[in-house]
Amino acid sequence: MMKINPDFSLELAHGGIIAGVDEAGRGPLCGPVVAAAVVFPSFDIDIPVVIRDSKQLSAHQRAVAYDWIVNNTMWATGLCSPAEIDELNILWASMRAMERAVGALSTKPEFCLIDGNRVPRGLTGESVVKGDAKSLSIAAASIIAKETRDKIMHDLALLFPQYDWDKNAGYPTKSHLQAIEKYGINEHYRKSFGPVKERIKNETSHD
Repeated sequence: MMKINPDFSLELAHGGIIAGVDEAGRGPLCGPVVAAAVVFPSFDIDIPVVIRDSKQLSAHQRAVAYDWIVNNTMWATGLCSPAEIDELNILWASMRAMERAVGALSTKPEFCLIDGNRVPRGLTGESVVKGDAKSLSIAAASIIAKETRDKIMHDLALLFPQYDWDKNAGYPTKSHLQAIEKYGINEHYRKSFGPVKERIKNETSHD
């Protein structure tokens, strides 16, 4: 896959205080969905690290980029819990997490560039499909969101080591599904997601 380097073209087209917004964790069976908002202090800033779509970076590159972003930009995160995901559905929970991330910024942005094809109701901005490949602000937000969520899952894995969340991040890998079959589920699971829903249905039918 060709690696595309995002730039500040979209930010410069709007001008002012621009927040890039992205989320991580729509697909996993457990844990929160985490959104991040990042505002660069200037669009001619020297960036000595690789910032692009978090999925195109190695774990080491992501960690290095994360450290630089948290020390050189204005940023914030917002999340929605598994219970909120079950109540709202994952799309609307992702939107709410994005609103919370932008709302937590120390300065309100004038405009938001949002990864995807939808602008959350509470935000002023535009959606950018594959935004993390186009906008440096969105790419930075994707890194913050993923690193934050991975840390949450790593910490939860210390409490529930049987599920290997530090390795699978809650995604439905074969070994993760086998662990659910063996150990059942807990409060960190999204009960509206297929394999978890199926597990609850089977448990209920055996009662």
